[in-house]
Amino acid sequence: MINERIVLSPEEIYEKEFKIDARGYRCQEVDNLLDIVIKDYGEFIKIIHAYEKEYQNLNKENKELKAEIRKLKDQLEEEGSSSTKPVSNVDILRRLSQLEKIVYGKE
Repeated sequence: MINERIVLSPEEIYEKEFKIDARGYRCQEVDNLLDIVIKDYGEFIKIIHAYEKEYQNLNKENKELKAEIRKLKDQLEEEGSSSTKPVSNVDILRRLSQLEKIVYGKE
């Protein structure tokens, strides 16, 4: 996903050769800077992969919770329609509280 937008890999930066000119930069300074860039670049890639994995896990968990909410709402509707006694506000609040405990893990 993210690799399509990144042009260079740490290895490509490391292996890059520059032509030497009489008035060019000092090779040692360029090498030192590139070493820092390579290290940072590698860290960025690790961070991005960690965030992608976390995103996928959170997205999966979100879908599961939405499915569970739909299921519980359907159950509440079935119970509400099958009962012959009128539902009071207290009953609704009690059921809502139980639903929140299940969905959000509140105790």
